[in-house]
Amino acid sequence: MRIGIVCPYSWDVPGGVQFHVRDLAEWLINAGHEVSVLAPADDETVLPPYVVSAGRAVPVPYNGSVARINFGFLSAARVRRWLHEWDFDVLHIHEPATPSLALLACWAAQGPIVGTFHTSNPRSRSMIAAYGILQSALEKISARIAVSEYARRTLVEHLGGDAVVIPNGVDVGFFDQVDPKPEWQGGTIGFVGRIDEPRKGLPVLMAALPRILEELPDTRLLVAGRGDEEEAVAALPPEMRERVEFLGMVSDEDKARLLASVDVYVAPNTGGESFGIILVEAMSAGAPVLASDLDAFAQVLDGGEAGELFANEDADALAEKAVALLKDPARRDELRERGSRHVQRFDWSTVGADILAVYETVTSGAPPVAAEDERSAGRWATRLGLARD
Repeated sequence: MRIGIVCPYSWDVPGGVQFHVRDLAEWLINAGHEVSVLAPADDETVLPPYVVSAGRAVPVPYNGSVARINFGFLSAARVRRWLHEWDFDVLHIHEPATPSLALLACWAAQGPIVGTFHTSNPRSRSMIAAYGILQSALEKISARIAVSEYARRTLVEHLGGDAVVIPNGVDVGFFDQVDPKPEWQGGTIGFVGRIDEPRKGLPVLMAALPRILEELPDTRLLVAGRGDEEEAVAALPPEMRERVEFLGMVSDEDKARLLASVDVYVAPNTGGESFGIILVEAMSAGAPVLASDLDAFAQVLDGGEAGELFANEDADALAEKAVALLKDPARRDELRERGSRHVQRFDWSTVGADILAVYETVTSGAPPVAAEDERSAGRWATRLGLARD
């Protein structure tokens, strides 16, 4: 099968959607399919052979974060050229309701289209306001996938229709087979995420750290991610700052080794999460997980059976649960065992097969994907008043 995948967010900035698209593309290629991914990327970014750059992205505030996307006449032309050059059996568009390559591809393409919805945002006024513009594009989608029940709920409440829930996938074996790093072991807590993005929750963890250190003064916090490190520890007493070790951006292998090394992985995210791929990665690597009780996180952790939950944005509750786990090796072993069993449902062997089954359903007897003529796509761009890229 020839499969086109559209990633709305810049390939050079790590994120859950980008990782999902990357891993899906590689799973499909390993399964014998021909895959091309269209994504924004800076000129200097080294891309895998299956990724086609749609040009430089610009940062746009979105859903409590900053999305790097591109959108406009030049982007629309690149989408149409890519569609013309390939004779896809199916086009898989991620986040088709965002003003990005995804929406442009949805407008431009004809033929079998699968849309995956990642966003969980129950109060999106902008999505409701844009429904009239989005409707014509969304009606072209042959099948809809949501990565969680909460992403599905956002879709249903804001845009109508429904979707089958297929979670994000993880290569469980990759995380399960790495060796811990000795210098990252021994009374360590792990955090992976953008340091200066408030919804990732590092300030909540920093607020909990003094109480943790009062009980267990030898504890270390290992932080992997980009951001202002000095600002991150500014609220800590000076004598406690040395208990925080910043690792910067880490490779996929080092991320897996970090997760395999820590005594507890903490996910203090405060909102805007539709799934929680890092929780699955942590469980796959054998890390006991402690996460805020966001609906999406609770679902990933099987209602608290596969990991501990604490009250969202409550630093005292986080500290209490973290101390209890750090003092209780038997409980940590229990969570490792439960997590190891639970993550199998998120392995690409299951998730990839489910997505492929959707492709096969929409392509049965359907003509291949083609691009609409430029006048049709241009009409929608003009309607939105798009500036040229």
